[in-house]
Amino acid sequence: MAHIDPLTTHYSVAIVGGGQAGLSLSVYLQQRGISHLVLEKNKLVHSWRSQRWDSFCLVTPNWQCNLPGWSYAGDDPHGFMVKDQINAWLEGFVAHVDAPALEGVSVHKIARPHSHKPFSVTTSQGDFTADQVVVASGGYHKPIVPRLAERLPAHITQMHSAEYRNPQALPEGAVLVVGCGQSGSQIAEDLHLAGRKVFVATGDAPRCARFYRGKDVVDWLADMDYYKLPVTQHPLREGVRDNTNHYVTGRDGGRDIDLRRFALEGMELYGLLTDLQGDTLQFQPNLQAHLDHADGIYNGINASIDKYIATHAIDAPPGGPYVPVWQPAEERTTLDLAASGITTVVWCIGFLPDFAWVDAPVFNGRGEPVHVRGVTHQPGLYFLGLPWLHTWGSGRFSGVAQDALYLAEQIEAHMGNQDMSADTAETELLLS
Repeated sequence: MAHIDPLTTHYSVAIVGGGQAGLSLSVYLQQRGISHLVLEKNKLVHSWRSQRWDSFCLVTPNWQCNLPGWSYAGDDPHGFMVKDQINAWLEGFVAHVDAPALEGVSVHKIARPHSHKPFSVTTSQGDFTADQVVVASGGYHKPIVPRLAERLPAHITQMHSAEYRNPQALPEGAVLVVGCGQSGSQIAEDLHLAGRKVFVATGDAPRCARFYRGKDVVDWLADMDYYKLPVTQHPLREGVRDNTNHYVTGRDGGRDIDLRRFALEGMELYGLLTDLQGDTLQFQPNLQAHLDHADGIYNGINASIDKYIATHAIDAPPGGPYVPVWQPAEERTTLDLAASGITTVVWCIGFLPDFAWVDAPVFNGRGEPVHVRGVTHQPGLYFLGLPWLHTWGSGRFSGVAQDALYLAEQIEAHMGNQDMSADTAETELLLS
């Protein structure tokens, strides 16, 4: 990391968060000669080391890994890096950026006492000030664990998906995975492939094909310019930010995740988990609806690819809709913990944002920042690295560079405006 003068407490820009977003912005600020400081409460890019399970791999192909000046340069652009490879690539990026950063520093509060004064940045290692602040800490702060968890028997091990590492680390016995988004479906698969008895409480997560008509679906969607679509043009507008990610995997070269096929192989599927009465779990009778919804999204994406192929007269292998390989014989709404042999519950129902430390009137009723491409209506305050900040890739390796460049331009323009305002004020003072 670049040398930091310990006596300097004021910077033009403070960046809170040292993940790929904060470091990407640092690249563009360095290019512009703008003084800045990156504050990271753990280690730079730590979440990829500390919050991923052992068999974790990318679900998007390697060619989409495109950080500023640090694109994927390996020999498998259409493959999917596994955890160790991802971390090695990111460590290279950290060295490439050489950001002015402080690690192990928690930011307790950001506030601006007056619109004409700098932001105050209160941290675990002292106070700083900054003319502008970028919150690049992501949107996944507080693991979601329902209050129902408090009533589970004490002998049952519980963990959030961020804590899961591998099947061998869990007690012997069956495992209940709650949630079937990207993390839930992949953890369920990891346990299933290890020979563990797995129960899954499903939700309404969508899924997509890995490969279709001769190419990775991601390649097709890139050809169709889907990844260039800004949130302002998406049919759901800002509502798309609430969508659950489609489940699919890059494991072993990439494949679909089909819960129906797992059910044929012994995995037990249920609808939405709603309650616990004694030792009996309660579920809604909506497993069929969840499976059908996921398959409907799957087929809908493939149909859009079919249309693109036909419109452009592309020579591609034939396609067709997915046909379910399994149907639930009944909607089971209860599950006895003792009889099922469940000894572990893995909560895979996501995270909540926590921006309570940002003292600024820029949040909606759910505590989410209101912004346009990361720019808030509070001059000098920005957000970076959030899902669908601007495009699908905003919270990923593929789109964060574009967002960081845009914010660097906004920051530079704001500095120019401040300078002009200062010059005007000085002129008026001299003329008065």
